[in-house]
Amino acid sequence: MFAMSHAPVYLDYHATTPVDPRVLEAMLPYFTAVFGNPASASHAWGWKAQEAVESARKDVANLIGASAREVIFTSGATESNNMAIRGLAETAPAGRRHVVVSAIEHKSVLESAARLQTSGWRVTIVDVGRDGLVDLDALAREIGDDTRLVSVMAANNEIGVVQPLAEIARLAHARGALVHADAAQAVGKIPIDVKALGVDLLSLTAHKMYGPKGSGALFIRKTTEVEPLIMGGGHERGLRSGTLNVPGIVGLGRACAIAAAEMADEAKRLCALRDHLLKGLIAGTDGVSVNGSLRDRLPNNLHVNFEGVDGESLLVGIGDIAVSSGSACSSASATPSHVLRAICHGGPVPSATIRFGLGRWTTEDEIDYTIQKFTTVVNHLRKTAPVR
Repeated sequence: MFAMSHAPVYLDYHATTPVDPRVLEAMLPYFTAVFGNPASASHAWGWKAQEAVESARKDVANLIGASAREVIFTSGATESNNMAIRGLAETAPAGRRHVVVSAIEHKSVLESAARLQTSGWRVTIVDVGRDGLVDLDALAREIGDDTRLVSVMAANNEIGVVQPLAEIARLAHARGALVHADAAQAVGKIPIDVKALGVDLLSLTAHKMYGPKGSGALFIRKTTEVEPLIMGGGHERGLRSGTLNVPGIVGLGRACAIAAAEMADEAKRLCALRDHLLKGLIAGTDGVSVNGSLRDRLPNNLHVNFEGVDGESLLVGIGDIAVSSGSACSSASATPSHVLRAICHGGPVPSATIRFGLGRWTTEDEIDYTIQKFTTVVNHLRKTAPVR
């Protein structure tokens, strides 16, 4: 059926990325030779570990335009999101018990907000347009004098749409509210400058940018007060206790340093491949449409609908190409994702949606193979098992 023979193709880089060999090389000594606990301040093993942690902290801070003291290490973006929202709630002044989130946030944001609601907080979920962008007029109407926090992700983990964070921060700060951004998908892919954006808290994780799983960070602006979720030991200036994951932190720092040096060129390459993929799919079959704005989008993301095809049959048919029908956190569910439901505004949700996530090792040959296989399978399914 296919002209070219090809090994399995990985196009699910939004779910996770392989560890860059340069990152692994930096991490390895901290499993064996440099194995000290950074909290051991009385000997060289601890000193060396602490030096590595602080060097990584600087690399993370440099990538996002922060100062090193504004970076707290966590186990990943989910923990960072929980800490930002629930930790900030603990320090809320009287009369500010309202949180605003977008309808397409990661579940760790939506469920953290829902937890506050059980404690008497008011939670407002703001809609997005068909383009996936937050409705700024609606957002402005919802932010009040009782609003403690506005949480909007920098870039969506399914449709890849990049939100206007600077404008969102301006609207929030005008009413005395603080701003948190889940930037797990954005950091390392597009320029992120916390000062220019005006955000007060920002979450990130290593495994979305070629670092190890289980390592992340939370930017907390020095003027922002957050209560810790994890206590006992006073690590990370008392904000996140627990023995530090030194190899993971070193890997996160190295991944950030690589991204700082190579992100611009990598984004151009991935954007070209992404556009080539879209053009090829459109040329090969009809009924292909893009979810969300193409202009305001991560360079490595393409999220499309294939009309007249059953989604499960399509995923089975393409077999050796690793893609997703949604985020990794919701792909086990048979129901449409909350992101697709949000951009469809109560209308019918397409049955066959595919998220293509391109990455550092994606090649043009792989994209050509993907175009050929998808168009062949889609056209075949429309003839043999059409869906209306």
